[in-house]
Amino acid sequence: MVRKRNPERGFTLIELIIVMTIILLLMAMAIPAYQNAVKKAKEAVLKEDLQTMRQAIDSYTVDKEKGPQSLEDLVQAGYLKAMPIDPFTHRSDTWQTSSDGTYSSVDQTDTGIQDVHSGSQEIGTDGSMYSTW
Repeated sequence: MVRKRNPERGFTLIELIIVMTIILLLMAMAIPAYQNAVKKAKEAVLKEDLQTMRQAIDSYTVDKEKGPQSLEDLVQAGYLKAMPIDPFTHRSDTWQTSSDGTYSSVDQTDTGIQDVHSGSQEIGTDGSMYSTW
């Protein structure tokens, strides 16, 4: 009696292991590229947010003839709709402000915030800390 081979037999264990190995290798190459793309996108958002807040600080200082005392002053005065969320700390209250006590213009009557930085201590793709951007 000759047995016929069943054409709907399925995959062997070796075939499944080979396919899983190929999938894992592809994932090992794709995941770092994806993470790098996400980090670069967050950096682009950070640069845009910093530029927007710095421009708002400058406009506030020129218009009010004094620097803002807090970033919330920019929101209350209408220079920003809302405080942006830092893409690395995921919070809007971690922005670091700085002031060196100098006046930006001759008409300025009071010093205040002159610059803003991220509150994150992570290192960017360019090798510098986000808190120095």
